[in-house]
Amino acid sequence: MTPAHLQIAQLYQQHQRAVLATLIRLLGDFDQAEDACHEAFIAALAQWPEQGVPANPRAWLVSTGRFKAIDKWRRHQHEHSMAELPELADETEEQDSTLLSDDELRLIFTCCHPALSVEARLALTLREVCGLTTEQVARAFLQSPVTVAQRIVRAKQKTRAAGIPYQVPSDQQLPERLDAVLKVLYLLFNEGYHQSS
Repeated sequence: MTPAHLQIAQLYQQHQRAVLATLIRLLGDFDQAEDACHEAFIAALAQWPEQGVPANPRAWLVSTGRFKAIDKWRRHQHEHSMAELPELADETEEQDSTLLSDDELRLIFTCCHPALSVEARLALTLREVCGLTTEQVARAFLQSPVTVAQRIVRAKQKTRAAGIPYQVPSDQQLPERLDAVLKVLYLLFNEGYHQSS
């Protein structure tokens, strides 16, 4: 592995969850954001060893992922129908590192929305925000990976179908929503402390 590839691997470890959180905000869909995030890192692997790492790699990855998703929607639109592209969030804010951090906070509260069951909230947050594998989440719940994977898929579908907003709750809603977030942090601490893998 070349030094450039090692640097990209390190940047993946540092920024992948934040890039994903911002892409979920911009694209409004977990699965499309995950695909776009992976495509952005693939593009980085292809370009950065020759062109160098950009000054703001996280913003580059977000922008590249967003454009990859738009290209995919356009190809799909061209092949299947003349439907409009989904409405995307404004990308002009994505350069702000504070907003990127806020996107992670928004994602935690979106994953912990009361419309989801407590088990779904915890599994979805540990998987999507914290980056634990499905197997690690299953060990934390003492359940099979298949059960947890199905729970995560259903939670994503419900989030999309119910139109759960991608936002930090208001001051009035915060007390009822904070408990699930604190449970997630506790389980994440346990996973880090006991290192089940």
